[in-house]
Amino acid sequence: MSRVLVTGGGSGIGRAIAQDFAARGHDVVVAGRTLAALEETAQGSAISCRAVDVTDKAQVDALFDAPFDIVVANAGAGTAMRVRDMPLDVWQNTLAVNLTGVFLTFQAGLREMGAGGRLIAIASTASLKGGANIAAYAAAKHGVLGLVRSLAIEVARDGITCNAVCPGFVDTDMGQAAVTNVMERLDLPRDKAERMVVGGNPMRRMIDVDEVTAAVRFLASHEASMVNGHALSVSGGEI
Repeated sequence: MSRVLVTGGGSGIGRAIAQDFAARGHDVVVAGRTLAALEETAQGSAISCRAVDVTDKAQVDALFDAPFDIVVANAGAGTAMRVRDMPLDVWQNTLAVNLTGVFLTFQAGLREMGAGGRLIAIASTASLKGGANIAAYAAAKHGVLGLVRSLAIEVARDGITCNAVCPGFVDTDMGQAAVTNVMERLDLPRDKAERMVVGGNPMRRMIDVDEVTAAVRFLASHEASMVNGHALSVSGGEI
């Protein structure tokens, strides 16, 4: 079985990915800023927890005291804000977490990764298009996709693949927070706000987190050994 790292593993998509790999017998490490949240992810399993800020190179490097076969760079965060109102620190922090964190994680992961290794970034449909009030987040996620596509070419000769999963709005705490934001901003009931949030998804529903973990599991598999530099959209056909 493989040794797997999942950053941002204390909640949402990261938690689901880590638990899915662990349930299949893999040796899983979850990393994130809040140890208590990571321990909730690990409850009832053999998942190991490491408190790490992915924007800190020394902390990320220290994670890789032994090589991982599969590295899932999932840690991310976003704030809905218009560009004209955005303080510089919000812009810089958004890029640091969502883009620099992926760079540092992949860079450290490559140090001892051998043939058959898998680098997987959890991007977003925001890496494929823009959107009002998410300029910093979309810019960071576009950067992630550029990193993935470039790195895929660099590591191909080593038998390593690098890919991205690009979900739309997923039914997690982060997805529900987006609904709450619309409710408060437009003074709408939850059902109407949710319809607005998922309006770009032709299937008109939130994505189940298990649908994202299935995509990650495929990209991590031997069957995906010739899938490289790909952005796998899990979005119901959102364009």
